Amino acid sequence: MPSSATILIPPSTVFWDDAARALLQSDEHGRNQGAAISDLSALRVLVSTFAHIQLLKNALARQIGGAFIPPTITSLSEYIRQLPPSGTAATAASERLMSLYADLRQHAWLKKLFSARRNTDLLPLAEILLALSDELTQAMLPSLKTSPDAGYARWQAALEQLSPVARNLLSDETQLVWTIWKSQLDASDANVMRYAQMMRLVQQVEHMQQPLFWISPVAPDAMEQAFLDAYGARQALTVLTLDWHAHSINSTYAAAWPEMLVDETGSAALPIATPSGLKLHAAQNMEAEARAGAQTVIDWLQQGKTNIAIVAQDRVVARRIRALLERAQIMVADETGWKLSTTRAASAIAAWLELVAARAETAGLLDFLKSPFVFADMADKAEQVMVSEIALQRAKVLSGWEAVSDALTAAPAAQKMMTLLAQQASGFTGRKTLCEWIAATQQMLLVFGMRDALQADAAGAQLIQLLQDVAQDCVQVGHTFSFAEWRAFLNLQLEAKAFVQVNQDKRVVMLPLNGARLRSFDAVLMVGADAEHLPSQPMETLFFANVVRRELGLATRESRQRQQLRDVTELLSANDCVVLSWQAHKNGEPNPVSPWIERLELCLARAGLAPLAKHEVQIAPRHLQPTPVLMPAPAAPQLLPQKLSASGYNSLVACPYQFFATRMLGLSGIDDVSDMPEKRDYGDWLHQILAQFHQTLQEAPVPLAERAPLLQQISDRIFAHELDKSAAALGYYARWQKAMPAYLEWIGERESQGWHFVLGEEKFEKLLRWDGGEIVLHGRVDRMDENAEGERAVLDYKSTNQGALRDKLRQGEDHQLPFYGLLSGTALSAALYVPLEATRDKIKEVEAPDYEVWQHNLEEQIVRNMQAITHGAPLPATGPEPVCQYCDVRGLCRKGAW
Repeated sequence: MPSSATILIPPSTVFWDDAARALLQSDEHGRNQGAAISDLSALRVLVSTFAHIQLLKNALARQIGGAFIPPTITSLSEYIRQLPPSGTAATAASERLMSLYADLRQHAWLKKLFSARRNTDLLPLAEILLALSDELTQAMLPSLKTSPDAGYARWQAALEQLSPVARNLLSDETQLVWTIWKSQLDASDANVMRYAQMMRLVQQVEHMQQPLFWISPVAPDAMEQAFLDAYGARQALTVLTLDWHAHSINSTYAAAWPEMLVDETGSAALPIATPSGLKLHAAQNMEAEARAGAQTVIDWLQQGKTNIAIVAQDRVVARRIRALLERAQIMVADETGWKLSTTRAASAIAAWLELVAARAETAGLLDFLKSPFVFADMADKAEQVMVSEIALQRAKVLSGWEAVSDALTAAPAAQKMMTLLAQQASGFTGRKTLCEWIAATQQMLLVFGMRDALQADAAGAQLIQLLQDVAQDCVQVGHTFSFAEWRAFLNLQLEAKAFVQVNQDKRVVMLPLNGARLRSFDAVLMVGADAEHLPSQPMETLFFANVVRRELGLATRESRQRQQLRDVTELLSANDCVVLSWQAHKNGEPNPVSPWIERLELCLARAGLAPLAKHEVQIAPRHLQPTPVLMPAPAAPQLLPQKLSASGYNSLVACPYQFFATRMLGLSGIDDVSDMPEKRDYGDWLHQILAQFHQTLQEAPVPLAERAPLLQQISDRIFAHELDKSAAALGYYARWQKAMPAYLEWIGERESQGWHFVLGEEKFEKLLRWDGGEIVLHGRVDRMDENAEGERAVLDYKSTNQGALRDKLRQGEDHQLPFYGLLSGTALSAALYVPLEATRDKIKEVEAPDYEVWQHNLEEQIVRNMQAITHGAPLPATGPEPVCQYCDVRGLCRKGAW
């Protein structure tokens, strides 16, 4: 009868040395003692992870002290992969998921039961059901192989743990789980195949001599235990695992956390002492914790430590630490990686799917085009994207491929780019099989030049491989899916896939808590040692309460927390230098430390011992040379603009630096496209309405009684177009309806005074010369009237009231009216602002005083200022706060920093 033994080893820094000694002292190795070279090749050792292989080899080398032939050391998964193919391939996870989802969506009662508003809401349910099925298979498959009826009996016994009321409430759910699980138990199920392969391994060693050493920090699951039992019945088996009896654990930790022990009562009256290698650091906020963590790692490296671990309980803080370390040229080897969905490569795919779903919503369109992977081989891409953005903003296009194309009529290259996008988007409609959706996605990547760009990126190459793998795995899935279902499925795949960046520098590694099992480091930093992250938040599983899970042999909340507490204890026992950090405050509220740390500190306090040491971080101060920041005052005579508008000159008067940046450098801000109309849009609409209205009256006189219907008709036509774009224009429509009667009354009074409309919305230009220079004045005049004596007056519409316009003229800072006078080829006798908001149901124009003098003075000012710029006069940022408040270039002049 083959021998079987279990060797318990305390968690410590010398675990692998103890394991190596146990292996060398075993009866199987004893037969080879006395040879010149220790030959361990007849032994097979199974370890949990790849990292453990080298640790065991190193420990064997230390114990033997000379040359030796190592045993065959692999993980169980690698051992299984060495088997010859069986001819039957396991059903891929993606195929299982979408096949089950296709079945679930057929049942309306399921949508009602789980409050699913859309079919895609059932996709996460399918994931949960499959995960639960896999758990049940791993826990119950060995017993099912022994007794097919044992599974149902165990299932019923577990449900009996619920109250009758709970069983009735959950009857549909439990029946669903049972049905789904039984449907997965076929020969192509990955877990069923894995168990069969494990039994094939046992059969292979039936007639050979190959002792097995099983080294694991955790207890084997049901399938692994069945494999060990079967192997041990045929070959010598030695199980090496951690010893969780009180006498083998650091007595302080055993006293503080007795629930992790095999014998909880054994922790009573244990001698305790303050752990010397454990320190705590309570940071004030996330940035403080990250900065302290990064500085701690830097300090350890400077002390000569070359094997440092960052245990990432709080992934947000851990990623910030990584960024800070990389800024200091210290690379971090992240063993866990991060979700593929968070990479730039995946965000480009997500942006495309969002663009298709939103039907060319402008913000999403620009976001997609600005991805470095899109049209990566286009030489003038940046220019075309900028042209597109400006054109779409000016046309206020919110969405729609046709509207986007129409807005780019004047930019053929950009329009061609948008046409290409629209053509590909048309392929993402209707229902398709998964393979057809992948083909459409791959075609899109080729057409947009994204495939090569993605292939050159590490995460992008993994994304392309993911698409190829799914296409290969789902050939047998004949169901068709909508675009929304394809998008939801692809998002799940990107969320589930981890991207691990290859890094040759292994001095600093980032890993989860369970990744530190059976490993020792020079120093360990755990971030996120607060109550929110330690213990980790329990994963609530659909349907089953803990009592049912316990009866079925599944992991419970208690068992998970117990194992995590053991992981913490092992981490503290196996490493001589450990710092636990957390944020003492979050969102202005106190953030408590982990209850496990609180209990440890309480245990020390009750024993009258010193508390855990505090980890102090000293960030080296940086001595910066102060440089006074002065108001910018550039001089650029060579950039004098060739043209000058009224708004341009107003900019010069308001702030010379603003004029320099916007008119001389040609810089301008690009407003976000919004479906909410603004006041300036309202002004543009009124200009269109009044221009059409007065031109109609000019072409064919209309009696006073018929003018109101005409104005109403034109107004309705203009506003109808805008209301189709946004219902928010209705407020401005109602506002204009109130002002229309007053405007018509004002027109009658104006005409009774002998004035009539001559022109409107007409462009003017005039060359202004001076000694040594010239500039073209240009602008669009809202309206010009003429009286019987041939005198002309310029009128400027304003969508405000009479009082505001009086104040504007009184301040004298707006030179629009006299500027129009300079543009006019004929003398103007008057200039007026026309308010398009009634005051006490009346509209009354506001006339500019001393208009001719104002024109003359303005001409002199323009010449004088242009000459000064030509001669190199500085253009300081002297704008007052009201001007700066809405200035597009305030970030350029940096007012407030000087």
